[in-house]
Amino acid sequence: MKKQSEDSNEKKTEVTGNPQIPVNRREFLKTAGRFLALSVLGAGLLKFVKLKSPVTVWQIDPRKCIHCGRCATECVLNPSAVRCVHAYEACGYCKLCGGYYRPNASQLNTAAESQLCPTGAIKRTFIEDPYFKYQIDEDLCNGCGKCVKGCASFGNGSLYLQVRHHICVGCNECRIATRCPAQAISLVTTDQAYWKES
Repeated sequence: MKKQSEDSNEKKTEVTGNPQIPVNRREFLKTAGRFLALSVLGAGLLKFVKLKSPVTVWQIDPRKCIHCGRCATECVLNPSAVRCVHAYEACGYCKLCGGYYRPNASQLNTAAESQLCPTGAIKRTFIEDPYFKYQIDEDLCNGCGKCVKGCASFGNGSLYLQVRHHICVGCNECRIATRCPAQAISLVTTDQAYWKES
């Protein structure tokens, strides 16, 4: 009986190469099961933590924005991830829109020399006299803020700049935010919706 036990210990030593750690099928399966259970538990916990931690995005506060034009020039993307947004519920649908026309336009028509937007991103549609509908073509908008400044100066401020998250690459430190003189760009959680004071 003693000989059989010694043979068994020799076999264990041969397999592991270390006489201090004998290999046993039952112990191996227990250890592997514990490792697997801890791995699954750890992955589940990591997923839970990721779901609970808030996702943050860059956002422009329209009340602080001074329409300096840096959103168009300072973004790491070209064109910028910042675009003009139109708050239709606040718009007066003016015939003479301060965000559409240059302040000293010689004629009030849709000619490029009359428009304030350098890329022609604002589309004007006649509704009925004296009302017009204005729409922003975001593919043409470069985020310069000229229309926003005009609308704020001569209108009701229904045009404002905002970071478009489907375009933004989500830099850890937004280059526009670091160069914004009004400190209007901040990192917020996604549950804080865009809003505009009317």
